[in-house]
Amino acid sequence: DQFKKAIAEPGVAAIIDFWATWCGPCRAISPHFERLAEADTSGKVKFYKVDVDSAAPVATECGIAAMPTFLAYKDGTVFETVKGADAGKLEALVKACAA
Repeated sequence: DQFKKAIAEPGVAAIIDFWATWCGPCRAISPHFERLAEADTSGKVKFYKVDVDSAAPVATECGIAAMPTFLAYKDGTVFETVKGADAGKLEALVKACAA
């Protein structure tokens, strides 16, 4: 399964943006998420987006109840969660993953 492979890559953190097309805050934070992904040159972080409507089983498995929700994984395990469109918390999450 593509999702499980993405979150379990050894030595690389995965930040997953769970979003929906109808979610205003998701659309607002999306350009910021994409800029952070482009700016990260550490090689220690990979960025992914999961549309909760088209990938409902993944969202359910991850316990996503509100959007946007950002989950950070290392070695297949969630180690940090950011709920809501909070640019400052999202930046801190990326820094923590790259450390």
